[in-house]
Amino acid sequence: MSDETRPAPDRSGPEPAPIRFFGTTWVHHDGGYGLRRAGVAVGSLALAAAGAVVLRFAFQGLEIAEVGSFLNVLVVVCFAVCSAVAFRRTWERLTRPATEAAADRPADRSAQSLQLIGFIGSLLAYFCRALVEAPGEGVRRAEYEEERARYERRRTARTGNPAGKKAKKKRG
Repeated sequence: MSDETRPAPDRSGPEPAPIRFFGTTWVHHDGGYGLRRAGVAVGSLALAAAGAVVLRFAFQGLEIAEVGSFLNVLVVVCFAVCSAVAFRRTWERLTRPATEAAADRPADRSAQSLQLIGFIGSLLAYFCRALVEAPGEGVRRAEYEEERARYERRRTARTGNPAGKKAKKKRG
């Protein structure tokens, strides 16, 4: 154990929003943050590989059924396009702040089926983002720092508790 004592975290002000698989360890990169990032990266890559194997079995089923080369090409192109769209949408969700709730935007609701079909693209976006930071950390960090700055401005702008000042005037 170390002789240094770590100062207690400041609990006043806004609390950071948790990120899936990371909780709030992304704030100070503690609590196994590095291992969690490695685990998320390896896990998402393994799931993408398993998904590719499952899709390969589905494609072999089409070949066994002898549906024709046009349909085989159409299925491959469909999964490739859906994976590309899912990758882009997932990457944007992990790197850019949302202006509205995702469930409220019609474009996001209509693209849910594309993202479901292109799940490999979403998993690969999650893998690539986990190599840099916790997926969604940049967005959450910007929001948290903005909330902290707003809180600090409000706190320093106050010269004292107005209710306490009124109580002092009445006593004297």
